[in-house]
Amino acid sequence: MRTLPTRRVDLLVVGGGPAGLAAAARASELGVRRVVLVDERRWLGGILPQCIHPGFGFHRYGRDMTGCELAEKLIDRVSSLDVDVYTEAHTVRMGYESYLSKTAEVLTPRGAFRFRAKTVVYAAGARERTCFEAGIVGSRPAGVYTAGEVQEMMDVWGILPGREAVVAGSGDVGLIVARRLTLEGVKVKAVVELMPYPGGLLRNVVQCLEDYQIPLLLSHVVLAVEGSKRVESVLVAEVDENLRAREETVKRIPCDLLVIAVGLIPRVELLAGAGAMIDPKTGGPVVNEFLETSLPGVFAAGNALVINDLVEHAMEQGELAAESAYRFIEDGGFRSASWKRVRVGDGLRFVVPQLLAGFRDVKLYLRASSPSENTRLLIPELEKSVRLRSVRPAEMITLTLKAEDVLKAERLTIKLV
Repeated sequence: MRTLPTRRVDLLVVGGGPAGLAAAARASELGVRRVVLVDERRWLGGILPQCIHPGFGFHRYGRDMTGCELAEKLIDRVSSLDVDVYTEAHTVRMGYESYLSKTAEVLTPRGAFRFRAKTVVYAAGARERTCFEAGIVGSRPAGVYTAGEVQEMMDVWGILPGREAVVAGSGDVGLIVARRLTLEGVKVKAVVELMPYPGGLLRNVVQCLEDYQIPLLLSHVVLAVEGSKRVESVLVAEVDENLRAREETVKRIPCDLLVIAVGLIPRVELLAGAGAMIDPKTGGPVVNEFLETSLPGVFAAGNALVINDLVEHAMEQGELAAESAYRFIEDGGFRSASWKRVRVGDGLRFVVPQLLAGFRDVKLYLRASSPSENTRLLIPELEKSVRLRSVRPAEMITLTLKAEDVLKAERLTIKLV
């Protein structure tokens, strides 16, 4: 087998979305030399360039921007720094050789390379669940697309994907695509949600559906697609308390477009292949308070770490990962520690980071299992309680813990009561 040319770098950033761009910029600003960013797409910014709607960057920059505007801002920041960027660069394989040597084999228009890096920030983003994973059966005619594909078709390439649509899934992307289709003159017959509550942010339910009189069918499921060359209709049914379709409620909705918006899955195949431990609750890697994976010197950020609801969360994770990489390079690694696993109790689906030692103050990212009002976030070992007016699975809960509190606790449990 031909030996690939080797390029030695201090930091390799895998992924050019908001988390990866923020990581590359922050690392270069801190003085990390030989920063390389690789991304498989033709353009940087991840999904931001296909998001022409507002709702981005307010928490970071104090003004509401479109995804395109935020992408441009992040790309300009990286372009002004000493970061070597490879686009259309496909990372084939990652490996862990030693404490200060990780490898990545990358195919690029400039050639195929093996990068040997002291540190890696893995920010490869997420992929959309398919109709197969949603259990939708029937024929496979033209007119079945994921929400991201529909966004890219309309807002990057100027292609209208259909005239009458049904959207499966009421997460934020599905809600925003329903509105976007309506603005282009497409009749959205319904947004169909399996759960008894919307999957997206409340503001998007109001601004994307209610403001445009788009029906939201809660506790419903898309069962099947009908059509030969083109989608002709979909079969929809109510579900019972066990989320099983009630056969007596099946109805046919004529349409020529089915949009699949049933959630995202972190892209961790390369990380897992290199040996990183994966958390089944998040689908992303297990990380400590430096966002370091179980592979020393390999950090994770953005939707590859955990599916975020705000792009600002992905950006701050990218910057924290970069700061951790800088510290790792400067100190030759982190000193060993007794990591405490944060246990998730009632009312919560997961917590990130999962491992704490008390080296630094740490921001925890959590998601509720179901909506509730007037609840409390409780860490009994610290006698810490935070009152929350309402929680929803679609909205990330964040909580900052002081390093001294982590140090004094023998173990940590966090739950909603």
